[in-house]
Amino acid sequence: MIAPRTVVAFAHASVLVDAVVESLAVRDHGIYVDGTLGGAGHAAALLQRVPGASLIGVDRDPAALSASRAVMGERVRLIHGDYADLPRILAEHGVSQVDGIVLDLGVSSPQLDAAERGFSFTRPGPIDMRMDPTSDRTALDVLRSTPVDDLGALISSLGEERHARKIARRLKEALAAGRLRTTVDLAAVIAEVIPAIEQRKSKIHPATRTFQALRIAVNAELEQLERFLDAFPDLLVAGGRCAIISFHSLEDRLVKHRFRDLAWTSSLPAPLAAKAGERVAAVCELVTRKAIVASDDEIAANPRARSARLRVCQRTAAPNLPSGNPARDHASG
Repeated sequence: MIAPRTVVAFAHASVLVDAVVESLAVRDHGIYVDGTLGGAGHAAALLQRVPGASLIGVDRDPAALSASRAVMGERVRLIHGDYADLPRILAEHGVSQVDGIVLDLGVSSPQLDAAERGFSFTRPGPIDMRMDPTSDRTALDVLRSTPVDDLGALISSLGEERHARKIARRLKEALAAGRLRTTVDLAAVIAEVIPAIEQRKSKIHPATRTFQALRIAVNAELEQLERFLDAFPDLLVAGGRCAIISFHSLEDRLVKHRFRDLAWTSSLPAPLAAKAGERVAAVCELVTRKAIVASDDEIAANPRARSARLRVCQRTAAPNLPSGNPARDHASG
């Protein structure tokens, strides 16, 4: 296992900051959670807008927490952990419900820029990609332990890469030959598979999709998001809001479908719906019918904002229904 290294600098330009603060409708003396604290851009803006609010900042990257601790005041409790574990984290800190939760999903600029973190395909570093450097499994471990057919399926599903199976075979061959020493080696092997004509036409690096797939797998990002989406309604007070920024279609699809599911109600008359076990009152209301995207000015200042999608919902006073209810089956079909 590669030894963890703490990166002190964590300068990160958060996206859609004003939209997040506005959409959360921050209340004075409310309690808020930033489950992906990062450089604390959203957290700082939230507290600046409403001085009476307090915030719990969670991140699984110790470098982010270290940087935030140096700039955030006493109204912030900083916790090393996964946002998927918020039910346990809040309970351990004596908090039952909060007024709002914000998540900014995906990898942050400091993680990408630090070659030793292993996210970059242009700067040589270990094939790592762990958001939490104290965890065990690296991207190299995934490459070593995953059978070639399963690796191809992983790259296809998580990276949406059309050449996934060829890439998987080439990576296994390179691994056996001792060619995969750094992330630059990894990117070069992947690029060997992508046809030159596609590389000339594409606006992204040929290794982008495969790196995305490996990063998502290493950090169990979709599983983490699914766990959070199942749990968050019970963490919000009535009128509390959840705001989630995603950067690729896999995450955005999960958020969109779950929010719509929570807003779904049966078309049957209330007595019949109740008898059938279907939802008669929405658990959450959609604050954003369509995803909020960055303005041209923000994209010009921060190109990372180009793919950002913000979705927001508001908790109602209705009780939640357990997973697998007719409402969920209807909404996700």
